[in-house]
Amino acid sequence: MAGHSKWANIQHRKGRVDAARGKLWSKLSKAIIVAAKGGGGDPEANLRLRKAIDDAKAVSMPKDNIERAIKRGTGELAGNDVEELTYEGYGPGGVAVMCEVMTDNRNRTGPELKTIFSKLGGDIGKTGCVSYLFERKGLFVFAAESGEERVTEIALENGGDDVEMTDEGKIQVTCPPENYQTLADAFEAAEIKPEISELSQLPQTMVDVDASNGKKVLRLLEQLDDHDDIQNVCTNLNITDEMMSDDE
Repeated sequence: MAGHSKWANIQHRKGRVDAARGKLWSKLSKAIIVAAKGGGGDPEANLRLRKAIDDAKAVSMPKDNIERAIKRGTGELAGNDVEELTYEGYGPGGVAVMCEVMTDNRNRTGPELKTIFSKLGGDIGKTGCVSYLFERKGLFVFAAESGEERVTEIALENGGDDVEMTDEGKIQVTCPPENYQTLADAFEAAEIKPEISELSQLPQTMVDVDASNGKKVLRLLEQLDDHDDIQNVCTNLNITDEMMSDDE
């Protein structure tokens, strides 16, 4: 699953740009609302809410925005209900694509995503059409300077199930979802900061396509990731350097 970190890195870099123009705050507000709605407004008792708040603070989301989102989730403030949905489909070359969505209007979101898929050479499929190709995991990515031996030791002692070096020279750690917070806390206690820390749908196997189709898939993924209602986009595309080049 090491190939997944390339797309995660693309999203991470893009996220910094989105945060600079405030776009990411809307997505993070929805994540906080849904977390508070499902598990209450106390981040000490609601680990999902704690993660959402940490993500919001990491991009300098104002405290007032965070508190309003929590109160919307708990029902203390009025607002449209936000629900979680998953859309599945295929990109150019038959590559699998999964979109994790939080929306207050599924009647708006569904047609908009269908249009994006269609315009960029993909198709939205039925529920379950590609989800069997993915497994929900906790994902951590570290710079090589963090030390593979030290990262591996902490991972294996705190619920990690795999540590490997990526093609980009990064250290990638995965874990079952239920061990995510324990492992995140262990890395924090050891003062080892990940470049990426998330819960995501990771592909069980990667798919190779030619560079032309790969570039088309990346354009589709970027357009989907830019949609306000999409929290996360996952793919089983094996992303190559040629696909990421500007050459057509």
